[in-house]
Amino acid sequence: MLYPDLLILRHGETVWNCAGRIQGAADSPLTAFGRDQAAAQGRLLAAFDLSVFQIWTSPQGRAIETAHIALQSQKRSIRRDSRLAEIRMGDWTGVERSEIERQIPHLFERGENLIWYDHAPGGEGLEAVYARTGSFLAELKQPAVLFTHGITLRMLRCHALGLERATFADLSGEQGVIYHLSGGGQTCLCE
Repeated sequence: MLYPDLLILRHGETVWNCAGRIQGAADSPLTAFGRDQAAAQGRLLAAFDLSVFQIWTSPQGRAIETAHIALQSQKRSIRRDSRLAEIRMGDWTGVERSEIERQIPHLFERGENLIWYDHAPGGEGLEAVYARTGSFLAELKQPAVLFTHGITLRMLRCHALGLERATFADLSGEQGVIYHLSGGGQTCLCE
């Protein structure tokens, strides 16, 4: 399926990102560097004619703050959609990743595979994130700028690129860049 052009952005660095804590549905504020990343994304967005783009954000504070910083020079309405929220991590919310690795090392044996997100007690699970992101994209009728999160942006890109869900961990999830998806292809834009 071909989707409208997408500009997908991950929120800027947060206090919990720096501390190695799992955020999931919780929030922590952007760091000064995170605000700088959002401003850099804004400079990248300035190269696009956004007049035909809808602007969407996750309802989580770190994505909303990133959107406001990145779009501060533009007077645009920003819509929120819970399907753009980060994966809910249940009992692991707020826990340091290193503690989870210590308790359940076999989930991390293959390095940075991200499959461990599927094992959070009381968590949402990867299939649920894949389903809700697919539902969101299926409803889009015009180009869109999406402010979201690390796991969610990977799932959105799986759909837009026609990839299987299992390949999400092979996609990067950088902060401070823009993933431009158009015509079934992808370009990562950065300063």
